[in-house]
Amino acid sequence: MTALPGLRAGRDALRRCAAVPPGEFADRVWGRAPLLSPGVSDFSDLLTLADVDELLSRRGLRTPFIRMARDGAVVGSAQFTGGGGVGAEVGDQVRDDKVAALFAAGSTVVLQGLHRMWPPLIDFARDLVADLGHPVQVNAYITPPSSQGFSAHYDVHDVFVLQVAGRKRWSVHEPVHRDPLRSQPWDRRKDAVARRAREEPALEATLSPGDALYLPRGYLHSARALGEVSAHLTVGVHVLTRYAVAEALLALAGESEELRASLPLGVDAADGAQLGVEDTVAALVRALRGVDPDDVARVVRDRVWSGTRPAPLAPLAQAAAAGTADVGTAVEPRAGLRHRTGVDGDRAWLEVPGDRLDLPASTAPALAALLAGRCVVGDLPGLPAEDQVVLVRRLLREGVLRPADPA
Repeated sequence: MTALPGLRAGRDALRRCAAVPPGEFADRVWGRAPLLSPGVSDFSDLLTLADVDELLSRRGLRTPFIRMARDGAVVGSAQFTGGGGVGAEVGDQVRDDKVAALFAAGSTVVLQGLHRMWPPLIDFARDLVADLGHPVQVNAYITPPSSQGFSAHYDVHDVFVLQVAGRKRWSVHEPVHRDPLRSQPWDRRKDAVARRAREEPALEATLSPGDALYLPRGYLHSARALGEVSAHLTVGVHVLTRYAVAEALLALAGESEELRASLPLGVDAADGAQLGVEDTVAALVRALRGVDPDDVARVVRDRVWSGTRPAPLAPLAQAAAAGTADVGTAVEPRAGLRHRTGVDGDRAWLEVPGDRLDLPASTAPALAALLAGRCVVGDLPGLPAEDQVVLVRRLLREGVLRPADPA
């Protein structure tokens, strides 16, 4: 069974999505086949129908955080949005009355990006990223009784479907294009998708609250609510692929003068014989032989890190803490913040998404302790108390640390 190094020992978020042990999921299921997990978890802590009503009526949602669809067609946003009222220069805020009318007429509500706006899903998504190592997004689909929002299609990311209310009947078909990239959406293969959707499904199942379904990217799927309002969460997993590694290699190959050279004057771009393909392939191979794997990791890492937001910070409290932290102040690392550390000569460094902090090498032991968990200024190793205060205040300003909750 596959070991999953570097990930959380319990992997509790993943266990809520799949009714097999994480190692078995990695070996037998991940990227290979659908998995139905009846009664795997109670998802009512993540989202309820009452929560959906609050989001639609009291949270000031705007597009694209909401869209609507009916019978496979997207509803124009002008049909359910409008001005924000006096003092708000906003023209695309959700009109709850319009949403209610469209929903009553059979349209599905799609709430997008809930991993950025709904606290329980912010935390859940962050934990699932830690379990999977791949960025995730969370959308919610709320479908009226006996209605269908979208026709058969495939996604370019893996998905976990978590049923939170009502029941929904799912039909899943084998891919027409396995492991599609983000540049290979289903609508480029509409005819093949339509033909496959008329065939016998590979899986048919009715999901009830607490059930989950995993679908690798490329698997066709469609769903219809049964005799009641149905709501499910779709957790999209934006998988890191070998193609992403190839893209990083190609980006680094741009350092080659040979590859940057211009083609001959008067070249006919429509004539493959004039493009020097064989010579270019040979030059590319020569360039790639000299690529450092650590440089590849840096390019890929930047892409992955930028796609995953760490735990939210309270800006006003954070600014206050950065100015007042002192001996005895308790701090903790910002949950979900990706980072790397190292020491080069007399300097230590800390890489976080979009930034690299340069520090004295003497701070390395204290930095390691601060990134490992809750610490109290004055108890950090390797530094006098006044230097601990300086270090902690800087890391608070940079959003690496946050004030710790009371013990």
